[in-house]
Amino acid sequence: MKPIRLTKHAGGYLLSRGFTVAEVEETIRTSAWGQTELGRLDCRKDFPFNTDWNGTRYVTRQVRPVFVDEPDEIVVITVYTYYF
Repeated sequence: MKPIRLTKHAGGYLLSRGFTVAEVEETIRTSAWGQTELGRLDCRKDFPFNTDWNGTRYVTRQVRPVFVDEPDEIVVITVYTYYF
């Protein structure tokens, strides 16, 4: 199993976008991968949330990492989160 590394850019959004490294790793390891622009990959996974985020209550948080599958590691370029 390849290690997963977040770039400085991706890691810088941990607090402002509200995801965890564990959620990113679980998403990559358990969800189907798809192609995005510039030869990158992405995937999505819904997590139970049931909490307030920026003053609104949401039931689900979706984590969507964008990454590159390198020979020796998976490099996460950025992570998007969606709340609903």
